[in-house]
Amino acid sequence: NCLALFLSQRSFLGFASFSIRDLLRVKEPHVSLMLCAQVSKVYRFKTEDQRWLLVREQMSETPLSFSLPKQLLSLLTQEHTNRYEVKELGDLSPHWDGLRHDVVSHCNHVTGCYQELLAELEKVSASSCFKSSTSKSDRHLQFVPTNLHTQRMEVTSPDSVWYDVITFGAPADHHQAFKHGGLKKLLRKHTNLRESVTLKHNIVGCCRLISIISTLSGLALLRWSSGSQRSCSPRLDTKKSDVSSYFVVHQTEQFVHALKEELVKCALLEIHNQCIANANSSHVHSNGLLCENCPADQEQDGGRHDTEYDDEEWDRVWVNVGKSINCIVAMVDRLQQQEEQTVMSPEPQEGDTNSQNTGDGKSRLRVLIQTSHLLPLVVTLRDCVREAVGKAQVAMTFVVLQEAVDVTVAQGPAHIAQRRHAVFSQALSAVVCGVMLKLYRGLEDPDFLRQLHTVGVLAQFESLLSTHGDEIGMLEDMEVGVADLKRVVFTITEAKTEQPDDLLPTLNGTWGSFIVEVPLPPETFSSLPQELKDGLLIRVDPVLFNIGINQHQSYAERFGDCSLQERINQQSCEQGCLIANSETMTELNFLLLLSAGIQSLADLLSSLERSIEAKKRKNVEVLWIAAKVCRKVNGVRLTSCKSAKDRTAMSVTLEQCALLRERHTLSQQHFSTALDWMRRCTPSELPQCLAPKAPRRHLYPVAFLLVTSHLLVLWLILSLVILLAKYQ
Repeated sequence: NCLALFLSQRSFLGFASFSIRDLLRVKEPHVSLMLCAQVSKVYRFKTEDQRWLLVREQMSETPLSFSLPKQLLSLLTQEHTNRYEVKELGDLSPHWDGLRHDVVSHCNHVTGCYQELLAELEKVSASSCFKSSTSKSDRHLQFVPTNLHTQRMEVTSPDSVWYDVITFGAPADHHQAFKHGGLKKLLRKHTNLRESVTLKHNIVGCCRLISIISTLSGLALLRWSSGSQRSCSPRLDTKKSDVSSYFVVHQTEQFVHALKEELVKCALLEIHNQCIANANSSHVHSNGLLCENCPADQEQDGGRHDTEYDDEEWDRVWVNVGKSINCIVAMVDRLQQQEEQTVMSPEPQEGDTNSQNTGDGKSRLRVLIQTSHLLPLVVTLRDCVREAVGKAQVAMTFVVLQEAVDVTVAQGPAHIAQRRHAVFSQALSAVVCGVMLKLYRGLEDPDFLRQLHTVGVLAQFESLLSTHGDEIGMLEDMEVGVADLKRVVFTITEAKTEQPDDLLPTLNGTWGSFIVEVPLPPETFSSLPQELKDGLLIRVDPVLFNIGINQHQSYAERFGDCSLQERINQQSCEQGCLIANSETMTELNFLLLLSAGIQSLADLLSSLERSIEAKKRKNVEVLWIAAKVCRKVNGVRLTSCKSAKDRTAMSVTLEQCALLRERHTLSQQHFSTALDWMRRCTPSELPQCLAPKAPRRHLYPVAFLLVTSHLLVLWLILSLVILLAKYQ
C-alpha cells in the first residue's frame, strides 16, 4: 500500500526497481522455495478509464536448473548399470555374443561419462543455480538448461492477477554442435537400424514375467509335493489339505496365466525369425537361446527346410500344464473321497491286537496305492512345468538382450543417445518449473485441480529460432526434446517435512517412463481432491510452435527452406485440436474451466489453423493465437530462442503489454510507452541504463571506403588537409 501510494503521487509514467528481499517479497511460501535471485520492477500505467494499473514484473532463477539434471543423470547411470545383467546369460551364438559385447561396452562408456558429468554438476551447483548463455557449449553443463528464468507479471487493479512465462534457451546440445544436423536428422539417418518388434516398451513386463514364472513354478512344485504327501497320509487333516490345495491351484493358475501372455509368444516368434536371419552363421545352443527348429540344425538333422513357425507349439506347452493340474486335482479329490469312506468304516477294538495290526497294514498299503497313483501325475506336471519355464525364460532373456541391443546399438552411436538425453534434460527442467508454478497458483482453484486429474496440463513451447544455419539443428533438437516430454507424468505427494529440500520435486522411473513427484506440505496436501491424494498421474501434453523472426529467417524464406517450421506448426496445431476436442475435455464442461466459452476456444483454434495454412512470412500471428489458446486452457507457457535473450525478451514484453491492453484496459496511447519502459533494460542493468552514456564516435568516412575507389581518394585528400591544418 505504501508503494502504491508512492507511485500514485507521481504524474509521470515510469518504473521503480527493488530487490525481492526488501519490499516486494512474494507472499507465496511454495513459490519462493523454487525461485532464487529474484529481481522485480514496478510500473504505474494509466487505463482507458483514467485509472492506474500497478504492475510488478518479476524475474527469477530456479534451483531446478541443476536439481533435475542431476537426478536424471543418476537414473540414467543406474539404468545402464542394470543392463550389465546380460553378462549372466551364459554362452550365446557368435552373433548375439558380439552384440552383448557391444552392449556392455556401450554401458561402460555411458556410465563412466554420466558419473563424471554428475560429479562436475555437484561441484558447480554448490555455488550457483544458473547457467549463462556464454556457458551453453560447456561439456560439463551439457544437461543444464541455458538461461532458465521465470518471468512473472502481477497486475493489481484492484485484484491481483499473475501471468507466468518460462524463458530459456532452446533445448539443444551446443557442445556437440550442429555440423551434422540436429537430433531429428541424426535419428532419421539410423532408421535402417530397425527396432525390436517385440519389446521396446515391454521390458518391464519381461522382468515381471521372469520373476513370476520362476517363483510360481518353484512354489507350485513344492506345494504339490508336500500336498501329495499329506494327501497320502493315513491320518489326513481335511482342512489343512483343502487350504493347501487352494493355494496350490491358485498359484498354478497364476503360473498358467503368466505363460499365456502374448509377450512370450511374440518373443518366441522373434527368436525363430532371428534364427532364420542368421541361418548361414554358426550356432551355439548351450542354453537354448536360439530356437529348436533352426534351419541350420534342420539341414544337419535330416535336410528338412520347413522354416515356418508353428505358433500353436507354445500353446500346447502351457495347455499341457493345465491338463496335468486338472488330472492331479481330480485324482486328489478321488483319493480324499476314498479316505473319507475308510475313516467312516468301524475301527478295530483296542484289545484286538491282530485286528490293529491288520488295520495298520491296510493303511500302509493304501498309502502305497495312493502314492503310486499320484506320483506319475506329479512327475508329468513337473516335466511340463520345467519345459514351459525353460521356454519362457529363454524367450524373456532373449527379449531383455534384444531390448538392450535396441537401446544401445540399434538407435545409433552413443553420442546420439547422449545428445538426446541432454536435450531432454533441458526441456524437462523448464517444463517442471512451469507446471509447479501453475500448480502452486491453482491450489485454491477447484476447477483447475479437477482439470489436473481429468485432462492434464498443456505445455506450449514458443520457439523463435530461424530455419537457417545452425539454428536448423537447434530446432531439430528441440522438436525431439519436446516430443520426449509426452512420456513424462506428474504426481502429487505429501512431503515428509516442510524443509526446503523436502519440497523440491523428485524424478523417478526409467527412460521413456519418468514420473515427477511434486511434494506439498501436509496441510496443503490434505485439501486436495481425493483423486490427487491417491496418486493419480497428471499428464502433460507438450506442443511446439516456431516462427523465425530475425534477419536469418528472411534469408531462409527467400532463398532457403522453411518446410521444417511448417511441418512442426502443422503437427502441433493438429495435436492441440485433438486435445481440446477430446471426450474428457468435453465432459468437464468448458464453462467451468475457461475464462471464455467453448465457442471462443473453437474460434481460436480455427483462426490458428487458417493462420498456419496461410504460410505468410514471419507470421507471428501463429504465436499470438497459440499463446491465447494456452492461457484459456490453463496451460504452461514457455518461450525460447537461441540463448533466451534478445528475441525472447522482445516476445515476452510484447505479450505482457498485450495482456495489459486486452485484459486490463491499458490505454492505447500508453501502449508503446509501456513497451519501451519494459524493454529499456533488465533490473540488473538498471544502473548502466540510467547512467549518462559517452558520446558515440561517428566513423562514417570508413563506411564510404566500401562504396567506391573515388571516395577513397577523396577521403585521403581531405584527411591530409585536416592533418596539415591541425599541426599548423
